[in-house]
Amino acid sequence: MSTIKNRVQLIGNVGQEPTMTILEDGKKLARISLATNEHYNNAKGEKQTNTSWHNLVAWGKKADIVEKYVTTGKEIAIEGKLTSRSYDDKEGVKRYVTEITISEILLLSK
Repeated sequence: MSTIKNRVQLIGNVGQEPTMTILEDGKKLARISLATNEHYNNAKGEKQTNTSWHNLVAWGKKADIVEKYVTTGKEIAIEGKLTSRSYDDKEGVKRYVTEITISEILLLSK
């Protein structure tokens, strides 16, 4: 069991234009929403689609790739790790976020 790692692989379509942020220390950050679809037949034999949305984060050179080439609707494949964080919103309520930090990105659609 010592070889099990935090590794996520997804193929899907970008849901909206990525948001780019340059932090005070000059690091570049890209945020992407990715839709993945699961197709199946229900009990009546009708084709169904279940869409799941994922929050992705890219840093540095990966963020540069996102900024140059990734747009709404683009099909991409990513590999990364699942990360969780919390923050306090404007009203002081603690919020929790689960994201995938991208380590590899592959552009699939033209």
